[in-house]
Amino acid sequence: MELTLLGTGTPEGLPRPGCPCAACALSVGARSRAATAVLVDGALLLDLTPGAVLAGARAGHSLAGVRQVLLTHPHDGPAVELPPGLPAAGRVPDGRELSVISGHRVRAVPMDAPGTGYEVTGPDGGRLLYLPPGGAPGGTGETRGLRPYDMVLADVLGRPEALARLRASGAVGPATDVIAVHLDHDTPPGRELERRCAAAGARAVPDGTTVSVGEYGAEPDLPRRTLVLGGARSGKSFEAERRLEAFPGVVYVATGGTRDGDAEWVQRVGLHRERRPASWRTAETCDLVPLLAKTGPPLLIDCLALWLTDAMDRAGAWDDGEWARSARLKLADRVAELVAAVRATRRQVVLVSNEVGAGIVPATASGRRFRDELGRLNNAVAGECEHVLLVVAGQVLVLKD
Repeated sequence: MELTLLGTGTPEGLPRPGCPCAACALSVGARSRAATAVLVDGALLLDLTPGAVLAGARAGHSLAGVRQVLLTHPHDGPAVELPPGLPAAGRVPDGRELSVISGHRVRAVPMDAPGTGYEVTGPDGGRLLYLPPGGAPGGTGETRGLRPYDMVLADVLGRPEALARLRASGAVGPATDVIAVHLDHDTPPGRELERRCAAAGARAVPDGTTVSVGEYGAEPDLPRRTLVLGGARSGKSFEAERRLEAFPGVVYVATGGTRDGDAEWVQRVGLHRERRPASWRTAETCDLVPLLAKTGPPLLIDCLALWLTDAMDRAGAWDDGEWARSARLKLADRVAELVAAVRATRRQVVLVSNEVGAGIVPATASGRRFRDELGRLNNAVAGECEHVLLVVAGQVLVLKD
C-alpha cells in the first residue's frame, strides 16, 4: 500500500488560527500542518478535511480515483464541503468490516474516546492502523493480530499510552513504522518534535509525504541508556518520564525510599505517582545493580543524587575521619559497581540526576564532598550512556546524541 499524508496536524491545523503561542509562531511554511487526512492507494481517503483536493494536487495526487471516504472522529464547526466527484463520507460501525472495490479491507476499531480507528489491509497484504486524534484502542484484544502492523498512524504525542497499549498487545513490534499524526502546538516544531517522536520510537513527516506500507526497513533508533541532568524544579523528572511513556510495564525505581512522618515528602511522591501511566510499577530501592543486570521492561531511575546519599550513608562518608580511613575507598567501589552495571545492562534505562556546582560552594566539608562525588558520578554514568540531556527551565539541551 502507498499512503500520502495530505495533512498531519490536529483538526484545527497548525498554526491554530489566532493562537499567539511560540509553537504556532514557528509553524509556518514547511513547518505548517493541515488537519490529518490520509490517501490510501489513491482509492481510500481517511478523514475529509478542508482543502483536501488542493493538498492532494500539491503532493502530486488526484482524488478522482477515491472510491471510499471514511471519517474517524466527530467534526466540530461547519460541515466540510464534499469536493465534486467524491463519494459521501461516512463511518464504519465499531467492530464491522468493509470491503472497498479497490481491494482494500477496512475494520473499524473501537476507541476509548469519541471516534473510530481503522485497520486497513491492502490488496498486497500490508496492514495499517490509523487512530483518530486523542484516541486509543478500547482494549488490547481489539488490535491483537497474527502479526504486528506494518504501519501505525497515531496521536503519538497526545496519547503516548495508546502506543504503549499497542506494544503490550503485540500490535506494534520493533519493525512497525510508527508515524505521529494529529500534531498540535504542545510540541515546538523542528528538532524538538523529532526528538520527542524518536523517544517514543516514532517519526514525524511533513504534509504531502508519500510512504509505502511494509517497506520501511530501519528500526527506530532508541538509545538504550539515557542520562537526564538538571537542577531543582528544572523539569528533569518530567522529561525522563516522557521519554518512556509510550512503553508498557516500565519500572519506576525511586531511590528516595520512604520517610515516615514527612508529610511534604509524601505529597511529592504522590504527585509523581499521579502523573505516571497506570501500567507502570514502582520499586523503592537503592539496590540498582541487580535491577540493571536482569532482563525486563525499561527502567526509570530517579535519582542518582539520592542513591549517592544512601551510598555515602552506608560507607560512613560524611565523617571526615572515616572518610580519610576507609569510606573514600568504600564509596569508590560502590560507584564503580554501579557504573559497570550501567555499562553492561541490556535493558532500556533512563537515569535522572542533579547537575551540581554552578559556582556555589557548600559551607561544610561534607557538603563539598557530596558535591564533588555527585559530579564524579554524573561524569562516569554519562560516559556509559548513548544519550545525555540537560534540562534548564523546562527546556532540553542535548549534550550527547
